[in-house]
Amino acid sequence: MPGARRRVAGEGPVGTVAVEVVSWVTKFIGGDGTGRKVFEERLRPDSTVRSVLEGLSARYPELQAALWQGGELGEHIEVLVNDAMLGVSHGLDSRVRPGDRVALLGQFVGG
Repeated sequence: MPGARRRVAGEGPVGTVAVEVVSWVTKFIGGDGTGRKVFEERLRPDSTVRSVLEGLSARYPELQAALWQGGELGEHIEVLVNDAMLGVSHGLDSRVRPGDRVALLGQFVGG
């Protein structure tokens, strides 16, 4: 299974989690605001949803500005973990495991 590696010893990576950035959110990671980009983020034994998102956003300053407001998630980007909205079965400080999937989706407003 992709992303599923066993922990060896120490504090090294234990596998990966896929982070999918979708739709207009891709413009914050060098995309054109359409489609999707998928990143494989390395996990440590204590990785959480927050630490995975902080690691990705640290490499993309525009994503960091859009995603975070005062250390908490902003309002305009939804986070899903294993296809469930953040807050349903996972929170920012929930542990993530090898093979989990995190998605960043832009909110759409209309009427």
